[in-house]
Amino acid sequence: MPENFNISSINQRLAALRREMAESRLDAYIVPSQDPHQSEYVADYWKMRAWITGFTGSAGVAVITAGHAGLWTDSRYFLQAEAELAGSEVVLHKLKVPHMPEHIDWLLEALPAGSTVGCDGSVFSVSQIQHLAQRLEAGQIELVHQEGLVGRIWEGRPLLPRNEAFELDVAYAGQSRAEKLARIRQGMNGQPFYLVSTLDDIAWVLNVRGSDVDYNPVCISYLLIGQKKAHWFVHEQKVAPALRKVLEQDGVQIHPYEAIEGFLEGLAGLQPILFDPASTSIRLYEVLDAEQWKKSKNLIRPLKAVKNETEIRNIRQAMRKDGVALLRLLRWLEAELKQRAVSEYELAQQLAAFRREQGNYFGESFAAIVGYGPNGAIVHYKPEADSCAQIRPEGILLLDSGGQYLEGTTDITRTIALSEPTAEQRRHYTLVLKGNIALSAAVFPEGATGVQLDILARMHLWREGLNYGHGTGHGVGYFLNVHEPPQGFTPNPRGERGETPFLPGMLTSNEPGFYKAGAYGIRIENLELCVEDKTTEEGRFFRFEPLTLFPISLGLAELALLTEEERAWLNDYHHKVFLELAPLLNEEEREWLAAKCRAI
Repeated sequence: MPENFNISSINQRLAALRREMAESRLDAYIVPSQDPHQSEYVADYWKMRAWITGFTGSAGVAVITAGHAGLWTDSRYFLQAEAELAGSEVVLHKLKVPHMPEHIDWLLEALPAGSTVGCDGSVFSVSQIQHLAQRLEAGQIELVHQEGLVGRIWEGRPLLPRNEAFELDVAYAGQSRAEKLARIRQGMNGQPFYLVSTLDDIAWVLNVRGSDVDYNPVCISYLLIGQKKAHWFVHEQKVAPALRKVLEQDGVQIHPYEAIEGFLEGLAGLQPILFDPASTSIRLYEVLDAEQWKKSKNLIRPLKAVKNETEIRNIRQAMRKDGVALLRLLRWLEAELKQRAVSEYELAQQLAAFRREQGNYFGESFAAIVGYGPNGAIVHYKPEADSCAQIRPEGILLLDSGGQYLEGTTDITRTIALSEPTAEQRRHYTLVLKGNIALSAAVFPEGATGVQLDILARMHLWREGLNYGHGTGHGVGYFLNVHEPPQGFTPNPRGERGETPFLPGMLTSNEPGFYKAGAYGIRIENLELCVEDKTTEEGRFFRFEPLTLFPISLGLAELALLTEEERAWLNDYHHKVFLELAPLLNEEEREWLAAKCRAI
């Protein structure tokens, strides 16, 4: 369990929260993972769910009543949650498991009619509150969303970050902020204002980046786009004079972060404001009368998802850098294991060091998942320095990592054998590989969505009664969030990831896997660029081009299970990897790469 998350402190915090609940006459209290901007990764100031439960995974929700403390999370985090919650009174509730109710259903079963549930509306979106209130009302339970109870008891709560923002040059962004603002205003269809709360969307529009949140190079702020001026609400010390000058030249006015509510109040009774109810907090929404708000889809996300030519060219360079860094890491690991064991944590640190050597490196795009042996079966495992496993020259290692470069965001997973694999391991690995190839090699018509394509990655596993409990892929930002909506590959027919059609320029991960709890994990991940394939009488057809540049392990594959088409795909991919990386390597490194990219 991480520092400051010992069992005694967790139970004391729960007791303090229950005292606040009693004073506020609340029968239950909900603590989510997100911040007011609906971010996946949040600043320490908003890590309320982690602080109250001790569970540090990025997804989950806590519900506390007088007699129960529950943590709901999905299969990616089951093993992590069990370990981090062990010994405390917080109970793990597994999401998306048959006969296990989600937290709202649990509340409806656990609380009698007339009960009151509280939450902090500043970190819940309008849609979330409306859905939650509607569900609870069915059980005659009242929802009160003005109760920031965790903030009242959190002694020593971290401050909001004040890190300086910086401009992303058009040589990397490919479009000026003036051009982006013009495109958004066109989508506003004459409406006077559009409120943007999502941090990555704001960063993309303004061509700025920051370091306020781990892994995502964003700056905590709000943006209100008007027809002539845009208003950026951000802690003013984050904006250096030079950046302020160019922003103001492009019609962007700077306001204090805390001034957003007062500014909105000043618009009361005037023009309507477009907003996305899925990302706007209920607290901001209630500053104005409901009639002044006008629902809108996210106007920025579809523009941001389709990378421009400059971004694509730069991303290719980021992939070369990443490939060289990973090559040097695995050569380093091979040499070290001949002499000693290497900890998972040390390997993650060494990988970051090799990436840093490549230049224009900003940091990891997420915490590296270095899963040796049984830890590989923990889908979102993060090695800790004082408790992680020691890697030895035996078994299987799963390495899922990514970097943030000025040239783009990377995300790659490779699974390697450190000794002779078993027949079972070879078979499982090859089924995952066949799924990865099937999805990468797909040709599909315009309008095809992630839920239609997802089965290609799973079909070989399904035939043998096997599966994996996570989506097959997610959109990836350009030097932004590694998990970027709207597109992706998923078996879930509802939600934008499954419903969004693929378009040329979209960058998406392809990462099927298989996990044998207590034994090993397998995942193979490339980032795929959607590109034009052909146009026929039936319309336009697209395909994927893998941009990730690193050999896929042949030592784990059961080659006899691969078809001729699959072998050809693998040979073509490895030929491309060698051609792209070889000029960047010394002679010994090229020999190593040639062996890993050998034709089969």
